[in-house]
Amino acid sequence: MNPVDLLGGHPAEVAPGLLGWTLTTQVAGSVTSVVIREVEAYSQDDPASHAFRGRTRANGSMFAGAGTLYVYRSYGIHWCANVVTGPVGEGAAILIRGGQPLRGESLMGERRGRANHLTDGPGKLCQALGIDGSFDGTSLFTGPVRLAPGPAPAGFEATPRIGIARAVDVPWRFVAIDA
Repeated sequence: MNPVDLLGGHPAEVAPGLLGWTLTTQVAGSVTSVVIREVEAYSQDDPASHAFRGRTRANGSMFAGAGTLYVYRSYGIHWCANVVTGPVGEGAAILIRGGQPLRGESLMGERRGRANHLTDGPGKLCQALGIDGSFDGTSLFTGPVRLAPGPAPAGFEATPRIGIARAVDVPWRFVAIDA
């Protein structure tokens, strides 16, 4: 099946399936990658979603086709990367909250200014991978940030999302569990 087709559904249904996929960046000739271990889903009818009030200049990428990268700045400080899901015109995306370094770990450490906790949060992950707002709206299959299917973890846990003020009890955070 085409990877874009795998992203065509509701974000809460697609999100657990992204666990185990690989996210790779090629920035200034250097390659870094992680295995996705934690994600959160957001749909247009979700009060916690950037798309809840409709399309704006800032969230426009959320309304693009499945497989588009939506990048936004959180609290004016941290970049956060999202995988757009669903059909064009429907604001839906999956926040990549954390990953396990796979390639380029020393470069990730340089970017983060530390050797540990490189990718265990959405802002940390973007900093380690070199993702910033210039990548917003690019394709995750042909752009500088690439998403590729990988082996699923042994299982996953669904929990309420973290760091939001609305719809706090919705269990759309998914964390990989190994055997």
